[in-house]
Amino acid sequence: MTRLLRATYIVWVALRYGLDELVLTSFQKPWLRLMARVASVGRDLSAPRGQRLREALQKLGPIFVKFGQVLSTRRDLLPPDIADELARLQDRVPPFPADVAIATIERAFRKPLNEVFTQFEREPVASASIAQVHFATLHDSHGREREVAVKVLRPGMLKVIDQDLDLIRMMATWIERLSADGKRLKPREVVAEFDKYLHDELDLVREAASAAQLRRNMAGLDLVLIPEMFWDLIRPEVLVMQRMEGIPIGQIERLRESGVDMKQLARDGVTIFFTQVFRDGFFHADMHPGNIMVSVEPATFGRYISLDFGIVGTLTQIDKEYLAQNFTAFFRRDYKRVAELHVESGWVPPDTRVDELESAIRSVCEPYFDRPLKEISLGMVLMRLFQTSRRFQVVIQPQLVLLQKTLLNVEGLGRQLDPELDLWATAKPFLEKWMLEQVGPKRFWQELKDQAPYYAKMLPDLPRLLHGYLQQKQDQVTTRQLVEIIREQRRTNRLLTGLVYAGLGFLLGLVAMQLYIWVRIHFF
Repeated sequence: MTRLLRATYIVWVALRYGLDELVLTSFQKPWLRLMARVASVGRDLSAPRGQRLREALQKLGPIFVKFGQVLSTRRDLLPPDIADELARLQDRVPPFPADVAIATIERAFRKPLNEVFTQFEREPVASASIAQVHFATLHDSHGREREVAVKVLRPGMLKVIDQDLDLIRMMATWIERLSADGKRLKPREVVAEFDKYLHDELDLVREAASAAQLRRNMAGLDLVLIPEMFWDLIRPEVLVMQRMEGIPIGQIERLRESGVDMKQLARDGVTIFFTQVFRDGFFHADMHPGNIMVSVEPATFGRYISLDFGIVGTLTQIDKEYLAQNFTAFFRRDYKRVAELHVESGWVPPDTRVDELESAIRSVCEPYFDRPLKEISLGMVLMRLFQTSRRFQVVIQPQLVLLQKTLLNVEGLGRQLDPELDLWATAKPFLEKWMLEQVGPKRFWQELKDQAPYYAKMLPDLPRLLHGYLQQKQDQVTTRQLVEIIREQRRTNRLLTGLVYAGLGFLLGLVAMQLYIWVRIHFF
């Protein structure tokens, strides 16, 4: 019943904001356009279509807002008016009352607000689907005054998210059972991944831990700034972090006026993404413009400022190596190797013809090489690859869905910063260097250093372990010898028993023959 009510509410919101009319008018068929006009009778649809879509997504809740955030970065797929409106979902979702935020903070710290902060701005500086941010001032452990940003969760988010996920989970089950591609697409596993990321985002302690990890990982790169976390003031529903100053990356004109090199900024963004993915296997997976600023401070001029670490992605070493090999082969236009990797990894059936898969991948990818981002739609490339994957029954990998989403975010961001950016040429040297590090002496030396504490601990025990090993081998040899002796004894016993029986049989035969001769002599 809960699912039915939620589904009914979603349909009602779609009809109220005229989303059905918006979809129908996007078709070229006259009869569909006529149907759109009929559907709009009696409803006030005077507001612009982009505004109606944005308001509908806001009304439906955080999952739909996140969907709109992803769409807002794909200006190559959307009309400008819709893309502009959806961009407001990145950090301008209507805020909840400041009194509610203050009550949440006081409940989390169990003390009045003025005992936590010396100054607190009631007006939020940013408001998104899951939380909103207020600026404040506090005294740190050394008595210094620090400017901080306070992130507070929206109340009641868990219930709304669970309801929507329950509905999506049910739809995924239907797709898996009814669709011919259901098992290959693994919709329930994809929803499970989405479920995990959304619930992680509702725990601000986890977000702070992710931010701290990214801060350590990026410390030596000098391309991105990540705020410091104030661990004494972090709770599941409240997060206090260093206040960062910069220009939102979506304000392109302001960045240009400040003297930021837009081409270098675009290249740095690609480098940051590939470093996090392939070097660390731990990446910021919510890289829409609302979560990124650019520093204009003299000491850090032109560096990225990353915010909002509620969604992070992780990759295993196997995932990293497989993806790096695929990307490297792709950048070299070695489509045969790409096809072979799909077979080796088990992503396609083992009887797949490599030459046919190679030809299909070439037909999708070849037209897009040596072209700037303004002439490429990665969304279209992925759609064509998806069509190819259906033909060859490629099994979808749920753990990589978040990476694909982030890659789309990166491409959309790069398109805004520098439409002339050659994504492939920028990424290729990085990946080739990374591959060399994975198989060269540097990797061997790193592995040796990583294992050194283990070897150092084991070294004092080595004589005892060696003695135990040799004793075990000796015992194994002794046992083996005893087994052989017993086996040989049994063979000998069987032989002797056979000889005894044969001898007895021979003697009985002689006795019988003698008896037979005696009878013949005396009676016949």
